[in-house]
Amino acid sequence: MAHYTKQDIIHIVEEEDVEFIRLQFTDMFGNFKNMAVTTSQLDKVLENQCVFNGSAIEGFLSMQEPDIYLYPDLDTFEIFPWRPQQGKVARFICDLHRADGTPFLGDSRHILKKVLEQAAGMGYRFMAGPECEFFLFDLAQDGNATTETRERGSFFDISPMDAGENARREMVMTLEEMDFEVEASYHANAPAQHEIDFRYAGALTSADNLMTFRMVVRTIARRHGLHATFMPKPKSGVEGSGMHLNLSLHDSDGKNILSNVEAEDGLSDEGRYFIAGLLSHIGGITAITNPLVNSYKRLVPGYGAPVYIAWSAAANRTALVRTGFKRGKVNRVELRCPDPSANPYLALAVCIAAGLDGIKKKQLPPPCVDGNIFAMTQEERRNLGIKSLPEHLACALDALEEDTLLREVLGEKLSDNYLAAKRAEWKEYRTSVSAWEVGQYLDRF
Repeated sequence: MAHYTKQDIIHIVEEEDVEFIRLQFTDMFGNFKNMAVTTSQLDKVLENQCVFNGSAIEGFLSMQEPDIYLYPDLDTFEIFPWRPQQGKVARFICDLHRADGTPFLGDSRHILKKVLEQAAGMGYRFMAGPECEFFLFDLAQDGNATTETRERGSFFDISPMDAGENARREMVMTLEEMDFEVEASYHANAPAQHEIDFRYAGALTSADNLMTFRMVVRTIARRHGLHATFMPKPKSGVEGSGMHLNLSLHDSDGKNILSNVEAEDGLSDEGRYFIAGLLSHIGGITAITNPLVNSYKRLVPGYGAPVYIAWSAAANRTALVRTGFKRGKVNRVELRCPDPSANPYLALAVCIAAGLDGIKKKQLPPPCVDGNIFAMTQEERRNLGIKSLPEHLACALDALEEDTLLREVLGEKLSDNYLAAKRAEWKEYRTSVSAWEVGQYLDRF
């Protein structure tokens, strides 16, 4: 990532003929928001003087509270490659502050920063690498999104089976213009499903990158007459989209903390404690990493997504958590349940905080499971002490509400607002009548 001063920004804006600047921030649900200004306001932007009405964003402020100030992170300055070459458009990702200069506690980027500061105080640095899947569907004639596709591609297919190949290639090229290091891109398992993997980075940068990635994918898809969706399970009968989170732990000198080559499973004590912390808080974590009613239609047996709470030191894709080996060392811990609808700042914050809690308590995980958990009987899983992830959003919300550590990480106000909004979503879902129910029961009863 580039490191810019204010003078660097002023020079680039002048040299590159930038006319518009988007000040981007993230709401508690993980949606990018922005306010656009012309470059005539650049001095105001760089002096942190741009404000917006916080009560306009769900879960932020009430009507009687003062405005929120946008503090641009200068290192996130980027010129959009897809905009006009004259009168270019650039952006900053912003932190949110109160009028007195203190951070706005409901800012999810600030919440992740706090957790990373806590980790640094313990002598740890975190790197993160998401593996993000998405679907590319056809647009209707009126321009609205559909779940229709003309292709029937599967894993690693090429054109003409992979009808999204050209769009995906432009996405990769655009990302690389924006200094992403794309490691791989390919057609995923379901028709119209794709994956683009970019190199891991520091946890905060990785969350910023994921927000940018989703914006780029949606934008380029539209240029190809397609709709990109990160909805976890947009169609029945096929695998949903996941966002596996790979976390690596280093000391202040950059040494890998997870690995112990002398241990049979390759894990250090800290690595074992970290996994234990993740597993012990996973019920509440899923309310953040799998935040939609629809998320839990992906987390069902038979579609490749993890369902059972277990970890593996081997290449066992049926386990919720597994360790990654490279050159004989454990270099990462992979959590396989998150999906791409999650707010990446909050998802990383709760996962890292849970792992740190395990390290503080020197908590040991249950024995690792290297067999196929999907193929086990219920009795076999029970004998091994393997429990299931929350079956639906309400269960996950209950677990989050009961998890004092995670609520402390999120802060009282954001926790309360998030739980209230998600419980309202669940209630609306429960009281709606689906096409499946009408088709199943209308004639019969």
